[in-house]
Amino acid sequence: MSDSNHTSTSFFLTGLPGLEAVQAWLSIPLCAMYVASLAGNSLILWVVRTEPSLHQPMYYFLSMLAVTDLGLSVSTLPTMLPLYMLGFRRVAVDVCLAQLFFIHTFSIMESSVLLTMAFDRFVAISNPLRYGTILTSPRITSLALAIVVRSVSLHVPAPIMLKKLPYCRNHQLSHSYCLHPDVMKLACADTRVNSAYGLFVVLSTLGVDSVLIVLSYGLILQTVLSIASKAERLKALNTCVSHICVVLLFYSSMIGLSMIHRFGKRASLRGRVLLSYLHFLTPPVLNPVVYTIKTKQIRLRMLRLFRSGEAGIRPTQGH
Repeated sequence: MSDSNHTSTSFFLTGLPGLEAVQAWLSIPLCAMYVASLAGNSLILWVVRTEPSLHQPMYYFLSMLAVTDLGLSVSTLPTMLPLYMLGFRRVAVDVCLAQLFFIHTFSIMESSVLLTMAFDRFVAISNPLRYGTILTSPRITSLALAIVVRSVSLHVPAPIMLKKLPYCRNHQLSHSYCLHPDVMKLACADTRVNSAYGLFVVLSTLGVDSVLIVLSYGLILQTVLSIASKAERLKALNTCVSHICVVLLFYSSMIGLSMIHRFGKRASLRGRVLLSYLHFLTPPVLNPVVYTIKTKQIRLRMLRLFRSGEAGIRPTQGH
């Protein structure tokens, strides 16, 4: 009985609680955010690929970050926009499980990339003369492969374990996309193993990564303070500002979301949903902006791109 109930079931997505009447209007800023994310991260990838001066480890890691941000945006988009634009709330179980796999996988990938970027900054500041010999192209490729294998392998069991559970309660999800803790709460079976596994994944990835990033910056600060020149100290720290902003943006919302899902039973649903949006939607939008503003080489390359575009338009208008 439970198996047939499980296999025939669908889940129902939720928008922002209390704002159902203006749900269609909310699709406008959401569309703008998705367009900004897809355009901004694609532009970062194009600039790094076409500008020879950016063929350096730091910008290769930035390209990895852009790829994970694109993946995160594409993972939430298939259910979120139809919900807000067309009111489509139903999502099939298999689609939901596939979506949560990709959302959580790309989240862990982003965490891993941020850790490698912290390592990159540590090497660049503590051992600048050997920077190119330590972070060679084969090593960067190996790091990228390790990030993918780690993220995918840790999340393959999650949808398989959820697939085996019977769902005979209310099938109403708390978000406009599928998340592991949210789906797990709808099961009418013992989910302690699923919960323990989810907590293990969070602690062994986001927990470990965040601790290692803090340790990296402790070593970076120790190295910077040993530099005699104040101007050189400020220059070294300035190369880390973009990364620090991106780390804070990603981890503050992620930690808050994880804690609320597991321990904040009395937290308002609207607050939980807004924090979820803050985590999954804003980093892919703001990361390209942060790096464009704070990285001179990328900023100049984009300015040249737009100026050449304007120069190409003017003769056409005159003609």
